[in-house]
Amino acid sequence: MFETPLTVVGRIITDPRRRVVAGQELISFRVASNSRRRTGDGTWEPGHSLYITVNCWGKLVTGVGAALYKGAAVIAVGNVFTSEYEDRDGARRSSLEMRATAIGPDLARVIARIEQPPPPPAGDSGADGDAGDGSDISGGASGETAGGEESETGELSLSA
Repeated sequence: MFETPLTVVGRIITDPRRRVVAGQELISFRVASNSRRRTGDGTWEPGHSLYITVNCWGKLVTGVGAALYKGAAVIAVGNVFTSEYEDRDGARRSSLEMRATAIGPDLARVIARIEQPPPPPAGDSGADGDAGDGSDISGGASGETAGGEESETGELSLSA
């Protein structure tokens, strides 16, 4: 209740940073979402930009850590809030942050292949409901490896 949901489409502009906070793993990174407008003469001009820190907790840590990297085109969904702090000079500042509930590649800007994990054994309840565990994401357009293996066709295969 009283949370502000938001979807951000943009690019990761910092290296994802993995750390442990209060005994839980966290991956955080900054995303820039930039707009462009067409002018009357048909040319494009830059519009406004949004910069937001995205925090990924729980099961998102594994998938994000295996598949995303600085420069990746992403779509992030989550709840936003402002975080207030004092800078080195003692001035009060605030930053916009998102606690992500879902994040993935922007398929308008990358090529990806998603493989579902095998179904759980008959005795396993599978009550967590997350179909994203163990997904395999392949992107042939980026050329960056982020810890994955590149195939002979140039596809990048990352497994969570």
